[in-house]
Amino acid sequence: MNVIATAIPDVLIFEPVVFGDERGYFLETFRYDLIEKHIGKVDFVQDNESKSGYGVLRGLHFQKPPFTQSKLVRVVKGRVLDVAVDLRIGSPWYGRHVSCLLDDTRRNMLWVPKGFAHGFAVLSEDAVFAYKCDNYYTPSHDAGIVWNDPSLAIDWQLPPEVIRVSGKDAAQPAFSSVDIFSYEEFLQDRLYPKT
Repeated sequence: MNVIATAIPDVLIFEPVVFGDERGYFLETFRYDLIEKHIGKVDFVQDNESKSGYGVLRGLHFQKPPFTQSKLVRVVKGRVLDVAVDLRIGSPWYGRHVSCLLDDTRRNMLWVPKGFAHGFAVLSEDAVFAYKCDNYYTPSHDAGIVWNDPSLAIDWQLPPEVIRVSGKDAAQPAFSSVDIFSYEEFLQDRLYPKT
């Protein structure tokens, strides 16, 4: 499995080797030793999966402390644009984002750490999206920022007229309203010490 750096060092792309022949394919979707080597000690506790049609945009979501979550996300079927936004005040990358195309051909995955908002847009006819979380979903601490905040300037790679968001996501607050994450508190080396 290849590990690829992004423009924000705490956000990583994991790209597995896919072995295919006339029978189908095989790949390793998760290797703890690689996670520990490149991120640190992570204890995943919940797996989630969703199915969405073309133009569906889910996000930008996060959980508030003390129930923050990191996610390892991938596409089982289809193609999505996946986005992670740095919410950590004091970070050199504060307010910047990483965009990554995830698809069912490369089977690549994106590591979205705590202190980041996460969202994705479906670029294929439909998509099955799966992810591992290192903390449980806690509805009372569920939060987000609005997907089209002009200060973030995210290109979702979809025509505006086809984008479909939930009422909840359409009503999320502006990026500037989130002030609960500090860079020092959410340094990856601090959250996930390497052994």
